[in-house]
Amino acid sequence: MCPREPGREDGKSGARKYAATVDDGVLLEKLLVGDQDAFRLLVSRYHNSLVRVARYHVDSDAAAEDVAQDTWVAVLRGVHKFEGRSSFKTWLFKILVNRSRTAGSRDRRQVSLDPTSVEPTVAPSRFDGAGAWTDPPTPFDDLVSAHLDDEVVVRAIRDAVRELPEPQQAVVTLRDVEGLSTYEVSALLGLTDGNVRVILHRGRAKVRAALEGVVRGGLT
Repeated sequence: MCPREPGREDGKSGARKYAATVDDGVLLEKLLVGDQDAFRLLVSRYHNSLVRVARYHVDSDAAAEDVAQDTWVAVLRGVHKFEGRSSFKTWLFKILVNRSRTAGSRDRRQVSLDPTSVEPTVAPSRFDGAGAWTDPPTPFDDLVSAHLDDEVVVRAIRDAVRELPEPQQAVVTLRDVEGLSTYEVSALLGLTDGNVRVILHRGRAKVRAALEGVVRGGLT
């Protein structure tokens, strides 16, 4: 079966809260006895991230969606073989990366970290001629304070992550959205720990800048 598009499941607020908090292990136990609702909850939780990470390896959004769908089919077929040596999340993304590497050419997506060619993490226009701040960053705690409600913050962050270029989108998704360790991200994407940290720093800077823009727009 093909999973429904995440974000379109019906249900009341109580069901949504349950879906957001129930542990993966509980859902796996239910899935093992054929509970399709448990499968739909896992799809709702992880599908968008799977598509974003797959996009790092393949050349189109459609191909990334196909790889994500194929990953869920593999989960259904192989869930009885899952031994719990890693988290379900890590196992899921390993399946995804293996399939996306097969579908796309990783060699076409080598990451250049030449310090002479990298983009600045902060816009140069925010400094004066002497290198001092003219427009300093807003403390992150202030960005997510009473200026915006939680729903607006979450939506702004998701939109910003979705707009990140590769490999920043994949790294930020795995590290900050899904909470994998730097070591796990390095292994999944074939990058060094140092590369992951640099890419993550740039991606976070862009997400922060986008969130600043939303906050300022909401205050005008």
